[in-house]
Amino acid sequence: MDRSRGDLGRRPRKRGQGELESQVLEVLSKATEPVTAGWVQERLGGELAYTTVMTILSRLLAKQAVSRSRSGRVYLWLAASDAAGLAAMRMRRVLDTESDRDAVLASFVSALLPEDERRLRALLDGSAEGRPADGYSPQDRPAGRREH
Repeated sequence: MDRSRGDLGRRPRKRGQGELESQVLEVLSKATEPVTAGWVQERLGGELAYTTVMTILSRLLAKQAVSRSRSGRVYLWLAASDAAGLAAMRMRRVLDTESDRDAVLASFVSALLPEDERRLRALLDGSAEGRPADGYSPQDRPAGRREH
């Protein structure tokens, strides 16, 4: 700590829930091939401990947001989802824990900003016709394009 700047007793900013997971997924999504946890740590600026990166990767694996394979003595990691996909998984888990799904969904929609409500309606209208918002049916989707 630099006492000359009055930093005494100041704690680093606490990250929001899921922020590190989103950062790790963002780094992984930029990789052109499966990468090591050390590679991820370096791309995050090296401020996180290697064990922290491994913990985050393991949590993402449990959420099926990443995949891993063994290469010799190390694991290689690959994004199976992006940050939006991870947020959607979180939302789905919350919804799955509630007994009154209708009430939860109604409360969610009523709390949306008007622009977000229009976006949601457009997405639902696309799905109602059997096509996701990107315009592709699952069998017609170009290789490598993920449905969100």
